[in-house]
Amino acid sequence: MIHQIAVSGYRSLRDLTVVLGGLTIITGPNGSGKSSFYRALRLMNDIAHGGIIRSLAAEGGLPSTLWAGPESFARSVKQGQHPVEGTRRKNPVALKLGFAGDDYSYAIELGLPVGGGHFALDPEIKLEALWIGAQPSRHNVLAERHGPSVRIRDKANAWAQAETALAAYDSMMTHCADPREAQELLVVRERMRNWRFYDHLRTDAEAPARRPQIGTRTPALSGDGSDLAAAIQTIREVGDADALDTAIEHAFPGHTVEVATAGTYFEIEMRQPGLLRPLKATELSEGTLKFLLLVGALFSPRPPGLMVLNEPETSLHVDLIPALARAIGEASARTQIILVTHSEALIGNLRGDFDCRQVRLRKELGETLAEQTEEPGRWVWPKR
Repeated sequence: MIHQIAVSGYRSLRDLTVVLGGLTIITGPNGSGKSSFYRALRLMNDIAHGGIIRSLAAEGGLPSTLWAGPESFARSVKQGQHPVEGTRRKNPVALKLGFAGDDYSYAIELGLPVGGGHFALDPEIKLEALWIGAQPSRHNVLAERHGPSVRIRDKANAWAQAETALAAYDSMMTHCADPREAQELLVVRERMRNWRFYDHLRTDAEAPARRPQIGTRTPALSGDGSDLAAAIQTIREVGDADALDTAIEHAFPGHTVEVATAGTYFEIEMRQPGLLRPLKATELSEGTLKFLLLVGALFSPRPPGLMVLNEPETSLHVDLIPALARAIGEASARTQIILVTHSEALIGNLRGDFDCRQVRLRKELGETLAEQTEEPGRWVWPKR
């Protein structure tokens, strides 16, 4: 399980550390930084897929994503005695991402590129580190990257040079992980690749889930929900079909969900009391389809190490919130969940019935701060 997420220099997240539990609720008013925190999590996932540079470029390049305020705030500024003013920087301009887990911890630092040219807005990876425990030290670091150089501890606990000319846009996670020489890097990379994010489950009239799709065994629902029918059928055959049916019954009493097949194509159908035929996916309301998509994700027969849900209550009627909370709570017994939401009804149902940790974000002088019941551990960034 991941115990801490640390972000520095990204949008309003000047220096944020969040303590996680098995189920963590991230909440706060509009503009408090919830979306920035969610995007920071996605950037970490992009590292393992080799796509963090492209993702930052899609946001306008590193300069547009960096913290726009001063490097730090004097106490007199926070007390309102003096205005916010720029100061001489003590540290390099950087965007930092990191997490601490049960066994391994990881951090990456991206900085401004040297020189100009057509790729002058692309960030460069300046530093990466993988270590055991909560804080890096010279005794527990397993792999480290400084500029183009990467070294890894071998089985004899001695440093071995893995790379001397790693490109500034390539991560050691993707280019140095090796089942023989760098097993720890490989393990962490595969864990990160296994994280799942659900925030674009389409329910509009043209949503892929409304159309028949080629069906194959699907132990994990895709990010857009296009393979919903195959995911539901996979849960029925190799997953917890009773839990799935119970979740649907709580949301829609007396209704049942079936998967119709036509050759290799699968399609969702819902039977409800009083109707002589099942309703096809094209006939379902947006809220009904959204709930089915969510339970298809939550009851996956191959649960991920981490699942992140971004405002899953969108499109749902308030009557469905208790059933959604129950499904999320039950799923958190199988996988670690981070829930980003502003629904007080969803939060109330979860806190009333399940063990969860709530983190409320707020803005102060443009900076996102976290109000959390658990004090974060002393996060230490590796030095460049």
